[in-house]
Amino acid sequence: MTAVVFDLDGTLVDSEPNYYEAGRRVLADYGVTDFDWDRHTDFIGIATRETLEILRAEYGLGAPVDELLADTNRHYLELARTGTGVFPEMRAFVERLYADGVPLAVASGSSPAAIETVLGGTGLAGYFRVLVSAEEVPRGKPEPDVFLEAARRLGADPAECVVLEDSPPGAAAALAAGMRCIAVPYVPATADDPAFLRAGLLFRGGQSEFSASAAYAFTAGRTGGGGPGGRASAR
Repeated sequence: MTAVVFDLDGTLVDSEPNYYEAGRRVLADYGVTDFDWDRHTDFIGIATRETLEILRAEYGLGAPVDELLADTNRHYLELARTGTGVFPEMRAFVERLYADGVPLAVASGSSPAAIETVLGGTGLAGYFRVLVSAEEVPRGKPEPDVFLEAARRLGADPAECVVLEDSPPGAAAALAAGMRCIAVPYVPATADDPAFLRAGLLFRGGQSEFSASAAYAFTAGRTGGGGPGGRASAR
């Protein structure tokens, strides 16, 4: 049976504004005032720890990465508890898959606590058999580790898994894991990224174009390709 693995942030839920604000607060504590939304989008799909390693070097921050990570997660959890929105068509897709008995997992660059908080607060927690954080595997996206671990815990063959992703690093990770990918770009301007163009199903306009019924048909194997290698593109 096909298993479906969801990225969390920017795919299932619109949590990127909270992550941006958490990061902005942490950097501001160290005197960094020029971190803006455009710079944040460069890190969408990359694990929080790896993002902080890059920013620590870029801004010459003296604090250890573990301290920066703890501060970021603390701010993020405060914001997440206030409210995180679920993309409506994504909720509909999850509910339909769950009703059909399809094994579901979340594989995310967020911390285990963040994943649990967001899913609990949005009412999605009960739909997923498996939750995997990039903090639990050796390498984050674009490496395939988090998706392969999700498949292992589900007892599923990676080739029988479908991944939903909003970022090029995430799509690259899914493809490296040997899984089919449904790409829903959080930043529509990235739709022509090579990783997205290799996805089995691409919603070029992102969440505004995502269709639960089209994604379901693809997952069930009822849609064929619209491009190289059987790739379909939703318009």
